[in-house]
Amino acid sequence: MRLALFWAGRPRPYTKNMRWFASNIRTFLLAFVLGVSVWLSAVTGADPDEVRAYPNPIPLEVIGQDASLVLTSEIPATIEVTLRAPRSVWEQLTAQENSVSSILDISGLSAGEHTQAVQIQIDARPVQIVLATPETVTFTLEASASRTLPIDLSLSGQPAIGYQAGDVLFDPLQVAISGPESIVRKAVRARVLVSLDGARESMDQAIPVEILDADNALIEGISVNPDSVQVTVPVSQQGGFRDVAVKVVVLGQVADGYRLENISVFPPVVTLFSEDPALVNSLPGVVETQILDLQDASENISTRLALNLPVGVTVVGEQVVLIEADVSPIESSLTLSNRQIEVVGLSEGIIIQVLPQAVDVIISGPLPVLDALTAQDVRVIADVNGLSLGTHQVTLQVEVLVANVLVESILPGTVEVVLSAPGIPTPTSTPRP
Repeated sequence: MRLALFWAGRPRPYTKNMRWFASNIRTFLLAFVLGVSVWLSAVTGADPDEVRAYPNPIPLEVIGQDASLVLTSEIPATIEVTLRAPRSVWEQLTAQENSVSSILDISGLSAGEHTQAVQIQIDARPVQIVLATPETVTFTLEASASRTLPIDLSLSGQPAIGYQAGDVLFDPLQVAISGPESIVRKAVRARVLVSLDGARESMDQAIPVEILDADNALIEGISVNPDSVQVTVPVSQQGGFRDVAVKVVVLGQVADGYRLENISVFPPVVTLFSEDPALVNSLPGVVETQILDLQDASENISTRLALNLPVGVTVVGEQVVLIEADVSPIESSLTLSNRQIEVVGLSEGIIIQVLPQAVDVIISGPLPVLDALTAQDVRVIADVNGLSLGTHQVTLQVEVLVANVLVESILPGTVEVVLSAPGIPTPTSTPRP
């Protein structure tokens, strides 16, 4: 009892501490804020925020589309974003492929025009999206429809002379189309175009199907199944006709220093006809031209020559063929040794010394041109215009006065030029180790 009365008359310790804490709460809070600020400053200084555009295009994925609806407006294939993130986070984003993705969610939408926000997903933190282009997408959904159309086969052109086409077969006979109801409603017929122009062989190939409206204009934006039709057209040669290759008969050789690169004939194959089918069938498969004279030719030849045909055989169409012979000079190279150097741009009264005084020049060009080259056709020049007194390294220039000749190399390409005034000894070059 006495102990209790004793403590009752004295101030309690925790009350005194609470009062001290309450009186200093502002100091504690200020110290805490300053500590956090210092920590944030240290972290930011070591890993600063950077605002950049994400370097890769981000594919825009459309999800949630109703199977009974189709998109009839164009959706952007990709978007671009600008992000704010610490440097370390940027390293993660650029190191990983597809670290940023975008989604256009059209779940639950009905037919009509809509505007939806693009959802951006980022695989790293912390990141702030500064700008997205586009942020929203406006699009139109339309009810889908399907129909079946019979296929119309349209033939154009004629087989080559002496050939005839048989009955045309194609499969399937109809196609199914599907797409937006407004476009499917315009479709009137399905067409396949087959060209037999100049055909010499039977045709068996897949040809695309075209969908047309009432004005015979092509319709796009719908699916066609199948999108092609297998078309078979037998093509055979008529009796008395035969295709043979053309052989050019050559006489003589091109001029010295030239070569024959190629001989072309147009057309390379001709059609022959005879009232006696056995006569054309007995030919060896080629027909020769009249003689093409190449003797001493030094340029291209273009001429027309007739064909040597057996009696009773004629050529269907043009009676001559075009012959083109490509003749070109043989390329070679030539070394011109000890070509004296000509100095240009030397001021009056200046003494010059050139070391060395002659060089070797390697040139290339057509062999006939090189054979006819003279000493005056090639000049080696050292231009000293504007140089002061003393020793200089000058790059040489070669001037060729003949066309189609190239300078391949100059040995050496740089010479030492010493310029001095009269009465002043010419400096002597010290041999280099």
